Amino acid sequence: MRDRDDGVFVRLAGRAVGVAIVGGAVVASVFVYRDLYRHPRTDDAFVRANVVGIAAHVSGPIVELPIADNQPVKAGDLLFVVDPRPYEAALEHARAELLLTDKEIEGYERAVESAGAVVREREADARYAAGYLSRVEPLLEKRFVTADQVDDARTKKRAADALVARARHERQRAVAELADVEGTNARRRAAEARVRDAELDVGYCFVRAPFDGYVTNLNIAVGQYANAGREVIALVDDRTWYVLANFEETFLASISPGERAEVVLLAYPGRTFSGVVQGIGWALHQENGATVGVLPQVDPTLDWVRLAQRFPVRIVLDPPDPERPYRMGATAIVTLRGVRGAPSEAPARGAQPAADPSVSSGPR
Repeated sequence: MRDRDDGVFVRLAGRAVGVAIVGGAVVASVFVYRDLYRHPRTDDAFVRANVVGIAAHVSGPIVELPIADNQPVKAGDLLFVVDPRPYEAALEHARAELLLTDKEIEGYERAVESAGAVVREREADARYAAGYLSRVEPLLEKRFVTADQVDDARTKKRAADALVARARHERQRAVAELADVEGTNARRRAAEARVRDAELDVGYCFVRAPFDGYVTNLNIAVGQYANAGREVIALVDDRTWYVLANFEETFLASISPGERAEVVLLAYPGRTFSGVVQGIGWALHQENGATVGVLPQVDPTLDWVRLAQRFPVRIVLDPPDPERPYRMGATAIVTLRGVRGAPSEAPARGAQPAADPSVSSGPR
């Protein structure tokens, strides 16, 4: 009898344990499911930075290259020097032209003064001729002068007026050649612009870093010819680092810009970095449905399972720890915390408990 009771008890206990296991599994599944949607997580993420190609504004052989591959540089540091001698000669030529232009302007100014003096002289002659005519015309009726004398006076007045008009035209042409516009001489401004352009070319020979960054993939040497506008070296921009984390489209409703994110980098196990979601990608390239000619290309498919697409989520990282700098392309594991906040001004946080980066769980 006692053995039978013990058997019943064991069976009941086993059933209770089974029910507890199943119930615990259900509760754990619900908890994990809700946590995954509240705090999406992915290990399909990589550290990124902007890579900027540096090109010279002028052409010529490289005569100085004081940098090395993978070297950090600060804004304003010299990267390379294009042979400045032809541009320095052009600058001296432009400065000499400016001096010649000043002398030419002095000549044009004297021409304007001379033309003005001629105008004044011709106007005086015209006034005299007009006065003489006004005096002799009344004398014709009294026969104190002849008609020929009056006609001669009229002719001289017309000639004097014509000379005044011609002198004024010559003065206008001299003023136009002087090219003074609103108190500034256009000839001198053009010469000054040529000097400034030559000065810029000389300055462009010395190519400097526009921002803090890292030299990458340096494959040039002294003596190589640099073409204007063609990239010579590349700099990794150290001002802004971010992570591109690819999340399945089923989790996008749980992600919003401004949300804080925790980032674990495989390069620094045991460290947790943080950042802020900047935005979610709006488009993916789709080969299926692309237009071929004028018709859409739709590939036949027999898949029973539709895989969720992944959209890139850009996460701007907090400033890096100088002892643990970010590297473009590094693998990252991202967990969104659902808390909003601006990027931190402090370096990345110190050692904190973090998930083992070699273990992947949650959405990928």
